[in-house]
Amino acid sequence: MIDALAAAMLASLVAYCVLAGADVGGGVWDLLATGPRAERQRRLVDDAIAPVWEANHVWLILIVVLLFTGFPRAFAAASIGLHVPLTLMLLGIVLRGSAWAFRRYGGRARWGRIFAIASAVTPIFLGSALGAVTSGALHAGPDGAPELGFFRPWLAPFPLAVGALTLALFAYLAAVYLAVETSDPDLRDDFRARAILSAVVVAGCALAAGLLTPQGARHFRETLLGSPWSWLHQISTGAAAVGALWALFTRRFRTARAMAVVQVALIVGGWGAAQRPFLIAPDLTLESAAAPEPTLRLLLVALATGSVVLFPSLWWLFRVFKRGRA
Repeated sequence: MIDALAAAMLASLVAYCVLAGADVGGGVWDLLATGPRAERQRRLVDDAIAPVWEANHVWLILIVVLLFTGFPRAFAAASIGLHVPLTLMLLGIVLRGSAWAFRRYGGRARWGRIFAIASAVTPIFLGSALGAVTSGALHAGPDGAPELGFFRPWLAPFPLAVGALTLALFAYLAAVYLAVETSDPDLRDDFRARAILSAVVVAGCALAAGLLTPQGARHFRETLLGSPWSWLHQISTGAAAVGALWALFTRRFRTARAMAVVQVALIVGGWGAAQRPFLIAPDLTLESAAAPEPTLRLLLVALATGSVVLFPSLWWLFRVFKRGRA
């Protein structure tokens, strides 16, 4: 049961990154829109995320519910020790959503800037929190407060490098998605170039995060690089990245989108697999943080029941969206 719930949380994080991440990345390109087609680029971002941006947050909500219900000790430690980046991330999500809605009805320049800036900072705080969880620096004292204070566990080189990697991944996904969404050849070329550039940035950020991995994350590093599955994972991730770049260079945009999704899913999934058995390294494992067995059993039942409603609803939403665009 514990492994099933942990797998559900990881799958939800993957879904959040490949779906909501592209929405957030769209805000990055809204911020960086330049040239004579800047306004058309921003309108494409608006049109692409309009039907689905709220629905994509269901994955984040699911992660939070599974964590505080199924693993309450880990939820308490993270919500106390990382309350600064997590609160800033949630404020960013609220601000970008509100600003996006307000600019649709007027004040486009002012609200557009808020939407774009909030979109750019939100993934940095998300990645920094995940980096702190992995780094081994989030030790909780007897009162639940982190031993290193409320800033040092995440305001460190490794968590910030993971935050930069998260931002680059979201921008990369958004550029690839937007190249598929438009039928305008000029806009397609704009976002094709942005996708190729951001793919290079992703590689640089991944290298920086790897070089900055602290001693406290030794288990994570050794598992990611030395496990029986790690070589297959590294080769698959590299192949997906090369395949996405090849598809972009040869203008096979739907293939590029599929490869980019696989690449990001493998990166996030590999992080989760290497983190196991820890939820917060090195103090809280899945076993030690888990709720009592009856709670886990009921949570699995609720998860299975909710899936019956969730997945068909999301499928129908995307089908209606695509039909409307057609």
